[in-house]
Amino acid sequence: MTMDVKTFSLGDFELQNGKVLPNAVVAYKTFGEAGLPAVLYPSWFSGAISDNEWLIGKDKTLDPERYFIIITALFGNGQSTSPSNSDISPFPDVSFYDNVKAQHQLMGHLGVKHLRAVLGWSMGAAQAFQWATQYPDFMDICVPFCGSAKTSLHNQVFLEGVKSALLAAKGCTSAGSIQGRVETTDRKWTEKEKEVGLKAFGRGYAGWGFSQAFYRHELFKKHYGAADLEEFMKNFWEKWALSKDPENLLVMLHTWQAGDVSQQEPYNGDFEKAMKGIKARILVLPSKTDLYFPPEDSEYEVESPPSLRAYYVDEAGRENVKIKQSSCACVSIWSTAESQGDLDHKISLEGCNQPFFDISGPDINKPPTRHPSQDNTPIDQ
Repeated sequence: MTMDVKTFSLGDFELQNGKVLPNAVVAYKTFGEAGLPAVLYPSWFSGAISDNEWLIGKDKTLDPERYFIIITALFGNGQSTSPSNSDISPFPDVSFYDNVKAQHQLMGHLGVKHLRAVLGWSMGAAQAFQWATQYPDFMDICVPFCGSAKTSLHNQVFLEGVKSALLAAKGCTSAGSIQGRVETTDRKWTEKEKEVGLKAFGRGYAGWGFSQAFYRHELFKKHYGAADLEEFMKNFWEKWALSKDPENLLVMLHTWQAGDVSQQEPYNGDFEKAMKGIKARILVLPSKTDLYFPPEDSEYEVESPPSLRAYYVDEAGRENVKIKQSSCACVSIWSTAESQGDLDHKISLEGCNQPFFDISGPDINKPPTRHPSQDNTPIDQ
């Protein structure tokens, strides 16, 4: 895992909305040998490419000795073309469609003609769903975990709240959910505005990034060494937010809020048609304690796909069991993807001892958002 992050030039990249992202690049990192079955693993909201590496290793589901693994970065994450690494102003709205289109071009550059699987977490899951509808013949397996094919209204409300808190520091108001940018945000942020806005953003995010159970049991003391709630808010949430660029966050927030796999040809807003267009075998992995993407939303999404092969909701409150069960689910669908017949709608994974990934403990110096590798508590976050 020492290979450097690379970039692939997209040139003047035409977006779904007709605008152009000049001199665009998509950042990526690969593991394993080209020629092995390829697995695409896109990044998540605010996450860097390195934040996806927890699932890669010889003893993990994504074994680089068995697969050619490609991690890609979202537009706006600071590695692919973003406000923070370009002089593009105003930065255009970017959709999941645009991100997946760019990734598809990258696959051509890497010589990947077909993917064994596309998987992702949170906004990475949304990209997995997008891949399955945008290029339905390009992959065998789709594994979205803790994410959605269409951003729910409740999710949009949450995002609108943290976005508005960020913009308020600049004296701006949001144009509204999925409505794009406000002209007054185009002037540069002062350092004070950045500090105030990002701290507010972090505190607003705090009530969503971890569950009620996490706070009820004061797990921030056990897992993050915080003496009390206020110390946790400052040293975890504010610190995390202050490490971000506000314009980058706004780009990714819009992408997330506007997420909807039906907003493309040939579906033209027909969500059921889009989901029925999926040909890949799907393993949907929601979590009962996820405040963004509750299982009820996944129930709605998995009603339509004829290609649905498995759907699993973990059990809240059981330490470590979700790790083992999720791995068994992945192994099951990996090994049966080419066989005939469907798995049960909800699969039972009791007694599974398949190793998944190592947990070395949270890193207080690099606080992630809802990082899945910290799933050794009753909270899933």
